[in-house]
Amino acid sequence: MARAHLIVYGRVQGVFFRASAQETAQSLGLVGFVRNLPDGAVEIVAEGDPESLGRLRSWAAHGPAGAIVDSVDDIAEKATGEFRRFAISG
Repeated sequence: MARAHLIVYGRVQGVFFRASAQETAQSLGLVGFVRNLPDGAVEIVAEGDPESLGRLRSWAAHGPAGAIVDSVDDIAEKATGEFRRFAISG
């Protein structure tokens, strides 16, 4: 099990980014959460197999139709096993 902690910047709020991230993560068998941040970015924390996390990272680089992703911070963290499902938070 591995972990991805991503902060996605750009036009990523108000374009169904969170719902699309949840759908993508669930289809990949990942657990964790996605949420909007006060500065306009979106945070994704996901755990699962490294290949699926790589696919989520690739998806986050462009997001859903309507999103304009300027950059993605990929924060290195160890998996904690704290999640049971992938949810939209806050």
